[in-house]
Amino acid sequence: MYLVKTPKFIQNLFPNFFWRFPSNEKVMYLNFDDGPIQEVTPWVLETLKKFNAKATFFCVGENVNKNPEVFQEILNQGHSVGNHTYNHLNGWATDNIPYFHNVRHCANLVKSSLFRPPYGRLMPKQAQFLQRHYRIIMWDVLSGDFDPKISQTQCWNNVKTKTKPGSIVVFHDSLKSFEKLQFVLPKVLQYFGEKGFRFEALQSEEDVQKTRYSKTA
Repeated sequence: MYLVKTPKFIQNLFPNFFWRFPSNEKVMYLNFDDGPIQEVTPWVLETLKKFNAKATFFCVGENVNKNPEVFQEILNQGHSVGNHTYNHLNGWATDNIPYFHNVRHCANLVKSSLFRPPYGRLMPKQAQFLQRHYRIIMWDVLSGDFDPKISQTQCWNNVKTKTKPGSIVVFHDSLKSFEKLQFVLPKVLQYFGEKGFRFEALQSEEDVQKTRYSKTA
């Protein structure tokens, strides 16, 4: 069970999480979870490049270790990266201390203060601790590309009808999602691009500080 569009009341229950970035400008934030992997991530990068689009990849640390050259290519192409734990852990099913160690293990690899909990699941004490060290990025639109019960067309409609300026839209660069992703991602980039949307990467706290410094230097 999942919600394609995160209701406002849920977003309001967790005001310290980032659900979207409301904007008067036509900008959206494409996110890709669970990679990087050789079979999918390079295709995603090539597709984004065709549309001059930037995105954010929330990486599983184990996959970064297995595919360091793919991870480096994400950075080389100007995208941002985030932490998705080292082993894709479910916070609801993991004790706090092992969970924190797992998050830190991934952080040492990706060097980012952006964090998304797998499945969007955190226990209250986990959230309280992690938000002191990371920008916890959730989403307001979940494409459903991982769901074998929906069609490619339904996945496309999920994004097409629910996305607004400032939306964080989640896809997955995983084998399970690849078939739908190949159908939907080019459509999203073309459709919203023709409507004047920009596709931007999320900024980590380090990037924010660098930007502030460059403006005052």
